[in-house]
Amino acid sequence: MAQESPKNSAAEIPVTSNGEVDDVHEHGFNRDLKRSLPSGLGLSETQITSHGFDSTKEEVMEAGAYQGSPEPPLPSVMSPSRVAASRLAQQGSDLIVPAGGQRTQTKSGPVILADEIKNPAMEKLELVRKWSLNTYKCTRQIISEKLGRGSRTVDLELEAQIDILRDNKKKYENILRLAQTLSTQLFQMVHTQRQLGDAFADLSLKSLELHEEFGYNADTQKLLAKNGETLLGAINFFIASVNTLVNKTIEDTLMTVKQYESARIEYDAYRTDLEELNLGPRDANTLPKIEQSQHLFQAHKEKYDKMRSDVSIKLKFLEENKVKVLHNQLVLFHNAIAAYFAGNQKQLEQTLKQFHIKLKTPGVDAPSWLEEQ
Repeated sequence: MAQESPKNSAAEIPVTSNGEVDDVHEHGFNRDLKRSLPSGLGLSETQITSHGFDSTKEEVMEAGAYQGSPEPPLPSVMSPSRVAASRLAQQGSDLIVPAGGQRTQTKSGPVILADEIKNPAMEKLELVRKWSLNTYKCTRQIISEKLGRGSRTVDLELEAQIDILRDNKKKYENILRLAQTLSTQLFQMVHTQRQLGDAFADLSLKSLELHEEFGYNADTQKLLAKNGETLLGAINFFIASVNTLVNKTIEDTLMTVKQYESARIEYDAYRTDLEELNLGPRDANTLPKIEQSQHLFQAHKEKYDKMRSDVSIKLKFLEENKVKVLHNQLVLFHNAIAAYFAGNQKQLEQTLKQFHIKLKTPGVDAPSWLEEQ
């Protein structure tokens, strides 16, 4: 006969034929449950866990006469429900295994993660803190150097090359400015000569008495305007090449020099900081600071050495490139000016062909991309 009664959610409890709980099965359940749990849990904890499963569900518990063999009855195998298994696994997960391999039991609460989740706001705050500290040290070093109190690292050979480069850059900029002025004035002169030639040509047609005289002057001014345009093309090519050398090549090298100087200031700032710490007492509080300062000093020293090597290499290549570019441009400028004022039109045109300079025909616009195709 089957009757309904509230059932424990952990397992079905067997009963005897007269309706009483079988003690043999209960002791078997406790023994099996004790084996299934980790060795760190005691029997008292196991019993509390097995009796602490509450559930509002109702199950069917069968009761009937015991029918078995004459052999002594074997204890029943308990089949815990899903809720009981999850709770037992949750108790087992409360055991945290540290790095040493020994298990320690926590009192309660969720599982503690080994790796902490990094907060983006804290990372940004840490970056701002490092930047502020670095800026403060560098500013202090710059002020100390200007006041004559601090020491600075100096590479005499490299500093001399940098000073020469800056001085040459100023001189090249002056040459570039004067060449641009010459180009502007020559353009105005060529434009005036062309207009004057057109005026002489018009008068030669209208004045029969002075037809030949106006014609000679018209041809002369037109020839001068043509030669001026050729010279103007050579000068503009010279200006473009020198402008590239000064405002791109040399400027790129000077940007590397600025980075080198910033690295030098940082290196001296952290060197001074380390020297001040070494002069102070050495105890448990200062030793970690000295080690950290030594690490930062070494990192900035490597950066300073790398930037110094980069500047030396760039200065070497810049010198080679500068000599090559200026040699060609100075030869072009000299030959063009000499041929123009000598009136040697063929020599002037030959100079432009030698340096692959193409002149733009006045009054003719550049072809569109459709015409080029």
